[in-house]
Amino acid sequence: MSEQRAAPTLSIALISIHCEDRPGLIAEVTGRLYDLEINLGDTAFAVLGGAAELTLLAKLPDRLTLDELESELKSLPELKDAKLTVTPFGYRGSHDERARITHRIEITGDDSPGLIARLSEAFSSYGANIVWLNSESLEGNSGARFLLRMAIWVPDEKAEACLATVANTAGQMNLKCQWWKQAG
Repeated sequence: MSEQRAAPTLSIALISIHCEDRPGLIAEVTGRLYDLEINLGDTAFAVLGGAAELTLLAKLPDRLTLDELESELKSLPELKDAKLTVTPFGYRGSHDERARITHRIEITGDDSPGLIARLSEAFSSYGANIVWLNSESLEGNSGARFLLRMAIWVPDEKAEACLATVANTAGQMNLKCQWWKQAG
């Protein structure tokens, strides 16, 4: 009788890195994770001022502990002064329907405090979900300019009313709003 070996179990870790932005950062981190035979899940990167934020889900082979992973990452020169956390990820590793992007929205204009809060309230009332959001304050000839980009999921039957509300809210704040239906 041959003995069957169980497939290795995988745990999912949440890795969060905050550090100074520099070229090669993503290559160094993801290259090291690849060397450790870690498969990446959802990954997000953003430049925030002069800093960088990299957050990702990592599927660890059972031979590697969270502490070992954290130690490996801390040994990278690019992460010398980084704030680094490696924690268990206690949620599903895959998305449900509400994380599927149905529309993309772009809002531009003079900086307008409260816009994200007002839009978030509008989305909630339509059962919409913000899947991705990026806002930037840009210096312009007339002072601070604002650029907000979002990817959202909204139920088909509520999309028209939701997007009209978003456009009206932006318009009330003297901002330009454009939106596109996501293909696929």
